[in-house]
Amino acid sequence: MPKAPVRLLIAGAGARGSAYARLAVDTGRAVVAGIAEPRRPLREALAAELGVPAAGAFEDWQAMLRTRLPADGIIIATPDREHGRPFAAAAAHGYPVLLEKPIAPDPAGCAELARLQQESGIRAAVCHVLRYTPLTALLRQLLSAGAVGRIISVQHLEPVGFWHFAHSYVRGNWRREEESSPFLLAKCTHDVDWLSFIIGSRPVRVSSFGRLSHFRPGEAPEGASDRCISCPAEPRCPYSALRIYGPGRPPIGEAADPARTYFADVVDPGGTRESLWQALVTGPYGRCVYSSDNDVVDHQVVNIEYENGTTAAFTATAFTAKGPRITRIFGSHGEITVEAGTVSAYDFLTGETTVYPIPAAAAQLQGEKHEGGDRGLVQAWVGALATGDWSGVVSGLEESLVSHGVVFAAEHARRRGTVAAVEEFSPAR
Repeated sequence: MPKAPVRLLIAGAGARGSAYARLAVDTGRAVVAGIAEPRRPLREALAAELGVPAAGAFEDWQAMLRTRLPADGIIIATPDREHGRPFAAAAAHGYPVLLEKPIAPDPAGCAELARLQQESGIRAAVCHVLRYTPLTALLRQLLSAGAVGRIISVQHLEPVGFWHFAHSYVRGNWRREEESSPFLLAKCTHDVDWLSFIIGSRPVRVSSFGRLSHFRPGEAPEGASDRCISCPAEPRCPYSALRIYGPGRPPIGEAADPARTYFADVVDPGGTRESLWQALVTGPYGRCVYSSDNDVVDHQVVNIEYENGTTAAFTATAFTAKGPRITRIFGSHGEITVEAGTVSAYDFLTGETTVYPIPAAAAQLQGEKHEGGDRGLVQAWVGALATGDWSGVVSGLEESLVSHGVVFAAEHARRRGTVAAVEEFSPAR
């Protein structure tokens, strides 16, 4: 096995790829040997930050892999629909892969990557970061100890946040299914995967409802124009780009939520207040949310039945304050509530509620998210590359294929108004 530091290649230095790269180097057990990113400012900035020599910076992953740089693993964080070819090339080179979700936008694409993994024998893990959070570790410990008895049902809410949704799914890269994937796959594969991980049973049937209700022309306020900077209704609009990114006035909640700065940097990487303003004048992030070309749903519910009889009701919605996910687990002997930074366990027999604080996991590096899940994932993967012990990597491609099957079945059920069997849509069949 390779000795630390392990040498990594990064295919895609956008928000997620750069965050994973920083976290890998931060472990003290890895160095970045090569970066492939078509956007020159992002490529050069990350290479300089992580000490990657000029010979290790490439405009595309094809050029990077052609050089046969000595490497022990590759992180693939290219756009959603562009995972297949770099994965195939990495498998041909025998590189272990850390793959950003989703695996692929359809069952056929997922099945192809599963075939490539099997034939090449490489190790492939998917970035289901919620499996690696301190919250998840605490919950699994409590459930294993019988805190609720047998899990009967679960309620789970993904509160995307009104301004986050406007950024990513109305104006941003995930606004159109044909260019990325359905909203449920792009955003909520995490949650669907996490529910199976917590419940500990295989999903078998799903139903789903959802639609694009608000972010469309018929919902626009009277007099609205197609750009926030020239819109008479802008001062009264919570989705105003000027409010979200802050070039014209202080963003809502900026002091409490550093994610606003993070998203502004997506709009105008490394820019100034003036260049950010210009980006909103000319770019997609300055468009009116009612005059964009988005088509993904803005709210969706998914009901899941598992082999062991447990049921889960999952809701994802744009129309919330951005905040942590909220979960309630109902068991035969107790109930667990996850909310506001705590886990509360109520015992039916004693009538007592025990409150457990969720271990703090504040972001330490630029781009780090998911309440410690990003860090936990990367630490586990880099540790496995360094030692050969893969027991800490709990989001292998095989597990992720199951979660993707649930999403594909849910989308079929939503569009057809029916109940769908997960097995029929599973790429692992």
